[in-house]
Amino acid sequence: MRVIRLYTPQDLTSGDEVTLDAVAANHLVRVLRARTGDALVLFNGAGIDWQCRLLEADKRRALVRVECEIDSVPESPLRSVLGLCLSKGERFDWAIQKATEMGIAHIQPLYSERVDYKVPQDRLEKRMQHWQQIVVSACEQCGRSAVPQVATPQSLETWTEQIEADRKFVLHCVNASTTATDPRPQSIALLIGPEGGLTEGEVTHAQEHGFEALTLGPRILRTETAPAVALAILGARWGDL
Repeated sequence: MRVIRLYTPQDLTSGDEVTLDAVAANHLVRVLRARTGDALVLFNGAGIDWQCRLLEADKRRALVRVECEIDSVPESPLRSVLGLCLSKGERFDWAIQKATEMGIAHIQPLYSERVDYKVPQDRLEKRMQHWQQIVVSACEQCGRSAVPQVATPQSLETWTEQIEADRKFVLHCVNASTTATDPRPQSIALLIGPEGGLTEGEVTHAQEHGFEALTLGPRILRTETAPAVALAILGARWGDL
C-alpha cells in the first residue's frame, strides 16, 4: 500500500489542523493524486513521523489533521558527515541525494584546487535552497524523519581544520588502506574530492589534521558515485546497513 510522506517546516502536535503550502498542496493533488480523506504521513525534521488525514485539498492549499505520532525509521547509530567537493551539472545533486538515502547527517560542500567554478554570491541562496530541497525529497522517499542540513560552501582547508569526529577519512587512490578497521566510532567525517581528485597537498593537509587515507578498491569511482559506495561500506561495518 502506498504511503504518502511529506515534509513540512512547522510544529506538529496531535489534534492540530495544519495548512500545507502551495508547493506541497500541488504535489499532493497533481502528482500524488491524493483526495480528501486520504491518510498521509508528515514530518518536520525533528525525527518524528505523524499520522495525518487530508481534510481539504486543491492545487493551492491543503488542510491536514494531525492524528497521532507513529514509529519512524531510526537514524543510524553512526553519525556521518560528508565533506564533498563541488562538481558541475547534476553530479553534486545526485551525490547528496544518495548520501541522504544512505543516512548522512550533515553535508558540507567544499571548494578545492580542482573545483573549477564557484557559486556566484547572488545565486548562492537559491542554490542552497535547491540542495536542501533535494535532501528533503530524498528523506520523503527513503523514510527518514531527520533531515540533514546542507551547509554553505567553504574551503577544503578550513573544513578539514575544524571538523570534529571520532574517525576521519579522506578517499585517496594511492598509499591508502582498503579497510576501515576498529575501534568502532560513534561519528565519522568523510572527505571526497572533485572530478580530477584531490591534490597531493590537499591529501597531506587532511592527514595532518587527523584524516586517514582510504581507498574503495582498484577502480576509480566518479565523484557522484564515491559517497554512496563509501557510506555503504562504513554503514555496513559500523552503522545499520
